[in-house]
Amino acid sequence: MNNVNDEDYMKLAIALARKGHGYVSPNPLVGAVIVKNGRIIGRGCHQRFGGNHAEINTLKNAAENVAGSTLYVTLEPCCHEGKTPPCIDSIIKHKIARVVIGTIDSNPLVSCRSINYLQSCGIEVKTGVLEKDCRQLNEVFFHFMETGLPFVTIKYAQTLDGRIATATGESQWISSEASLKFTHQLRAAHDAILVGAGTVIKDNPELTVRLVRGRNPLRVIVDSALNISAKSKVLQNLSINETIIATIKKAGNPQFQRFSNLGAEIITVDADKQGNVDLKKLLSMLAKRNISSVLIEGGSQIITSTLKNNLANRLVTIIAPKIIGSGIEAVGDLNIRKLRAAKKLSIQKVLRCGDDIIIDSRLNYQSDFARP
Repeated sequence: MNNVNDEDYMKLAIALARKGHGYVSPNPLVGAVIVKNGRIIGRGCHQRFGGNHAEINTLKNAAENVAGSTLYVTLEPCCHEGKTPPCIDSIIKHKIARVVIGTIDSNPLVSCRSINYLQSCGIEVKTGVLEKDCRQLNEVFFHFMETGLPFVTIKYAQTLDGRIATATGESQWISSEASLKFTHQLRAAHDAILVGAGTVIKDNPELTVRLVRGRNPLRVIVDSALNISAKSKVLQNLSINETIIATIKKAGNPQFQRFSNLGAEIITVDADKQGNVDLKKLLSMLAKRNISSVLIEGGSQIITSTLKNNLANRLVTIIAPKIIGSGIEAVGDLNIRKLRAAKKLSIQKVLRCGDDIIIDSRLNYQSDFARP
């Protein structure tokens, strides 16, 4: 087969992989296609965490005997026992003749081992087909594997003049109903949603997925001094999904025990130089729980600290066609005094959502992330 065909089939595998969006984390999105004699005879994807991997679903969906066929898969097949058996065993068993892989798996349990083993069994292997697209498909997974920290998205809605609230703190609702639905889609796509105590006190959000279909993320409240009310919505519906309160207070603190008695999990995190929860240490603690992606929805102090410490990967800014003048800024002082030190962004998408404009961008770092 020529390169054009290989790329066409890989594009289809990428499209199939996206069907698992919001359901497979912390596993990667993976799609696969089986081609025999120039015909597609099987297709599939990884549909949910703990379920069959894409290769297995594709083999099961095959319309005929797959012996001698080519398997196209967006990510290197696994070679280790996890929640499911190694995929390479089924590939070999079904006598696949050729495997075309989008990108190598950076999981140290896999990383080229499957490729080497398949080749040792006489199976032709080709890698790097639409590699950039396949890596972008799983930017969360690769960041998590290669840095040991969750992929962090900051999202906020602001007016055209850059305010997330009025001078009195009123912020509901700056953006349109359509943008609110988009926000719920973002929530469903992340493992955890994180806000500061100020957001809970002022806005009293539920931090759940209600306007779209999808799972509720883990809720993380950063409350260094344990100031939020026990009557907050996030503490009244603990049966909906798990809730963590991150604080610098110790277990002997009266509020610590009070929140714990309500059913929330309280974790103590070391303080940063300002005496607040150290966000990088908190993210590291979440990573150890297999939380691979975190959506930060505010407030200004948390957003500013995340950007200042180079902990954000993605920035989603919803701009409403409103002007309110003096008010609260989304981002505070980053201690940037020279333009050349400005945080640099790469805009991925600009879209219209109701009356609003959404700018979806990535932060460009030289390599500020290091495995903790």
